[in-house]
Amino acid sequence: MKKISLTLLLLLSISTAFAQGFKNPVLPGFHADPSVCRAGDDFYLVNSTFQYFPGVPIFHSKDLVNWEQVGNCLTRSSQVDLSRTDGNGGIYAPTIRYNNGRFYMVTTVYPSRRHFYVWTDDPKGEWSEPIVIPFDVGSCDPTLYFEDDKTYFLWKNGDIKICEIDVETGKQIGDIHHLGTGLGGRYPEGPHIYKKDGYYYLMLAEGGTEHGHHVNILRSHSLFGPYEPNPANPILSHFSMAMQNSNIQGLGHADLVQASDSSWWMICLGYRTSGYLQHVMGRETFLAPVEWKSGEWPIVNGDGTIAVDMKCKTLPQVPMQGYPEREEFDFTERNAPTTSYASIGLPMGWHSLCNPIYANYSLKSRRGYLRLKPTTTTIDQTASPTFVARRQTELNFTATASVDLSHLAEGMQAGITAYAAPLNHYDVVAENRKGQIVIKSNIRIGQMSSTMKEQVLNSKQAYLRITSDRDFYYLYVSTDNSDYTLLGKMEYRYLSTETIGGFTGVMLGLFAQTSNPSDNGYVDIDWFNYK
Repeated sequence: MKKISLTLLLLLSISTAFAQGFKNPVLPGFHADPSVCRAGDDFYLVNSTFQYFPGVPIFHSKDLVNWEQVGNCLTRSSQVDLSRTDGNGGIYAPTIRYNNGRFYMVTTVYPSRRHFYVWTDDPKGEWSEPIVIPFDVGSCDPTLYFEDDKTYFLWKNGDIKICEIDVETGKQIGDIHHLGTGLGGRYPEGPHIYKKDGYYYLMLAEGGTEHGHHVNILRSHSLFGPYEPNPANPILSHFSMAMQNSNIQGLGHADLVQASDSSWWMICLGYRTSGYLQHVMGRETFLAPVEWKSGEWPIVNGDGTIAVDMKCKTLPQVPMQGYPEREEFDFTERNAPTTSYASIGLPMGWHSLCNPIYANYSLKSRRGYLRLKPTTTTIDQTASPTFVARRQTELNFTATASVDLSHLAEGMQAGITAYAAPLNHYDVVAENRKGQIVIKSNIRIGQMSSTMKEQVLNSKQAYLRITSDRDFYYLYVSTDNSDYTLLGKMEYRYLSTETIGGFTGVMLGLFAQTSNPSDNGYVDIDWFNYK
């Protein structure tokens, strides 16, 4: 009887593992332009990072639902120059591919529009120096396609183009072939090629990366075409009457991957709206099952749409280590050169702006604290301020930083920020003003900067907090982490992509800045809590 019971429990656990469904997005917050590959039973995924450094986080999963960040592809200034880059520039649309035991990440950097790729045998470690594509300075969205012993470079520059390259050098081999311009939608982008059942399938996004974004697919018996469109295009879209009230919009820029059990899956970007067709968290990473019968066209989630609560059979679920709710800022030893951002020892998921000045960040000066040294470059500028941040991942949140302000020099400022762009951010600011620590709100909207309330702090220890209820952001201060004083609030829409443009989402950051070039002050961050 006991053996029968154990068998039933085992069967039940296996059934649950395969059929429990999942929640979208699988990577919430600013995780745009996802690309995915499989190596054995492991999946790896990358995203665009634009002006943020280190560039292109790489995530690992066993089931496509649970992801853990294991590294970044671009960790050294020698790999990418992001000087004075804002949310309209930087690293665009990476693609990750695995071939013969090696991982490749190919991308474009703006505004130079230079295509390059890096490689590694260990995605958790450092990646190579860039191999530049020397024969084209084009638009964006490059990918690599491997077949037999050949490597092909596929990219968008007016139309979709492809040619064979030498994978060791990036040099062109043979002619450039033109595969067309898609199906007439605006901004055809994100092309990928897959081979299945004797066909080459060309998948791309059209409609612009806004509400009309969607995914089309074409196929051909020849790699170089001509490609015929799927009569049921688009295969993924929320730009319809049926989905007009969904809080998920802008679906597109997709990639396909086949699991070891032969099932097919689509990874794509989309965003969750905060209010009427506006979003603040940037474009996020979503997942959907794909039915792809032999010789037929792929069908995404039955009807080409995606839900938050996905009711479908999944791969066996394997939990991964996500970002902690509280970051204690203990130094993380990594095998990385001193020229790498990883040498600072910051946890995964934290980024700086442009190419940061490493000397302004320390986790060793005071154990258990993050020390930030100020620069005269402020977070209002498109440059490299002293700034570290992680993504806002939900519309309702509370972010709190415990800070030691004992060493703020005269004229120095430090604080916490909900940061969307240099001219669009909401801050709680601590300032040394004639020996007094003054805490104030700062609302930066375009050319306007406003303080709603300020107070003198009778303590060198402070708790700075930003919360949101999806309609407003609220700015607080406390000296005991219990009683908080409201310093100001502002509507979410002035941080939304629809209001300010750009391609990124709100980051929750910590910063230090000064008006004195010889300032030798600093601020120590004890912990950062995000709930």
